[in-house]
Amino acid sequence: MIVGVIKETKEFEKRVALSPDVVKLLKKKEFEVIIESGAGEGSYFSDQDYTDAGAKVGSASEVYTADVLLKVNILTLEEVAQMKNGGACISYMYAYQFPDVLDAMNKKSISSFSMDAVPRISRAQKMDALSSQANLAGYKSVILGANYLGKIFPLMMTASGTITPAKVLIFGAGVAGLQAVATAKRLGAIVEVSDVRIETKEQVESLGGRFLTVEGAEAVKVEGGYAKEVSAEFLEKQQQLIRDKIKDADLVITTALVMGRKSPILVTEDMVISMKTGSVIVDMAVESGGNCAISEKNKTVVKHGVTLVGESNLPSLLPVNASQLYATNISTLLLHLASKDGFALDMEEEITKGVLITHQGQTVHEFTNSILNK
Repeated sequence: MIVGVIKETKEFEKRVALSPDVVKLLKKKEFEVIIESGAGEGSYFSDQDYTDAGAKVGSASEVYTADVLLKVNILTLEEVAQMKNGGACISYMYAYQFPDVLDAMNKKSISSFSMDAVPRISRAQKMDALSSQANLAGYKSVILGANYLGKIFPLMMTASGTITPAKVLIFGAGVAGLQAVATAKRLGAIVEVSDVRIETKEQVESLGGRFLTVEGAEAVKVEGGYAKEVSAEFLEKQQQLIRDKIKDADLVITTALVMGRKSPILVTEDMVISMKTGSVIVDMAVESGGNCAISEKNKTVVKHGVTLVGESNLPSLLPVNASQLYATNISTLLLHLASKDGFALDMEEEITKGVLITHQGQTVHEFTNSILNK
């Protein structure tokens, strides 16, 4: 089976789907690997690194002859047009946002598998690219925030006086939020965290953060790690707590995402106005609409004296680690779905069923179809 990796074309993307170390692993499993020349440059992997690992390095047209294409981002219409009929691809897809790409894939009977649809179950943890990349993004969000903040994080007692520690407020205690807590604490900040899921309280406190409890949080229903039903009364109480806390924060990091929908607005313009001059907001949800009402995608702007960081692809700012982890995730999924002799799909198996988006000319993914058919 021939595995191909083409160069990412999305703006600001520095990652690559396979690292040289993972190429060696696939070669041991008797896969053939072909990499487009220059595909790894953004992650500091040279063509020679891939050749030394056992891959063939060639042109894009050569890579398109592969049995399966591996990418970070969803294929473009132009890329799908160059694929062979009956081929396969694995990448992040967020397929419900790209019905035109799904149509193009179905016309060519391409089997597509989505990295963002890997089920959150224990035996799929090594395939979970959302978590591996969110972990890095949480770390980088704090480093970026610290860079724009005009003060240090830790308590410092000097002959010239005492510097009080910075206050960091984090929205969301998922993978990214918890890594942000850990990183900010290591740098010496006072960290407070807001999350509608009361079960995250213990994790936050174990990392040294203070969990902001809202009255009635016990009643919030959680499904698959995501909050499902939140009453208007609860949201109002949460907003009031945030309004009180945000005035004192030096750095605010927002991480709230809703699968298949626009990100919720957690920080209104009025809240930004109430913040101290010189404070910073890092909006990690800016790619899907943003948690701050006035942040701007892929821009760092100052509004009402507050620096708003709208970096849409934080993992790509750490391309070496991000590519290494993603390569492990995508190769683990590939080895689950296929052997050197080709794909062997069990359509009822939970992981296969969860990641398969298009197959034999049809869009077969339940969640994707539920959104596209609304």
